[in-house]
Amino acid sequence: MADTKQLVIVNAGTSDPSTTRLLADRATAKALAEAKRRGIEMEARVIDLRPLAGDIMAALTTQLVSAELERATEILRDADAIIAATPVYKAAASGLFTAFFQALDNDLLIGTPVLLAATAGSPRHSLVVDDQLRGFFAYLRTVTAPTSLVSSPEDWNSGEFGKRVDRAANELIALVAGGFRENARGEGWDSYQHSFGSAGGTELGINLDSDLMRLAAGGK
Repeated sequence: MADTKQLVIVNAGTSDPSTTRLLADRATAKALAEAKRRGIEMEARVIDLRPLAGDIMAALTTQLVSAELERATEILRDADAIIAATPVYKAAASGLFTAFFQALDNDLLIGTPVLLAATAGSPRHSLVVDDQLRGFFAYLRTVTAPTSLVSSPEDWNSGEFGKRVDRAANELIALVAGGFRENARGEGWDSYQHSFGSAGGTELGINLDSDLMRLAAGGK
C-alpha cells in the first residue's frame, strides 16, 4: 500500500544470536504497536550489516557500490523512520556501523526520524550513544528521538529499561505522525546544501536544456 510507512532497522550485530538484534527487535515491536495505536499503517524491514561488511569497505575505499549495498541504500531511501542499533566496542560504536552510514549518499537521510540503540558489556558505556552517535546523525541531518537505548546484560529484565524502550518507541512514532520528514523535505528541500548525485538525484533541480548546459555538452 502506498500509504504504508516504512520502518527500517539497521542492525550492526555480528553474532548469531545477537543481543543488538534482540534490542532492535524489542524496540521495533513497541514502535509497530504504537503506530497501530495511532492508526498508522507501518511495516518493518531489516538491514543486517554483517553480510555487507566486505561491500561496505569496498564502497569506502573504491567508491564501487555492490548490488547488495545498493539494495540496502534503496531501502533506507524510502524509510519513514529508522532504528539504528550497534554493539559498543572499547567505548565506541561498531566500526561496521559507522562505516555503513559513512558510505551512504550525503542527502539520503535528511529529516528522517532515527531511534539510536546500542548494546554494551557494562553500564560504563551508557554515554556512547549520546556522546558520539547523536553528533554523527546530526551531521547526516536526521532527527533523533530524545530517548536513546543503551542496554547492558542487567537491563534485559529491568522494568525501568522496559519503560525506556516504550518511551523511545513512542517518540519515534510521534515524529512520524507529525510528518517531520515530509515537511523538512518539502518547501525547505532547496535550502539544504546538496552534493551532486546524492539522494538518488532527487536533490537536483538542474535545467539540462539551458544555454549553459548545451554549451557544456559541446554546443548541441
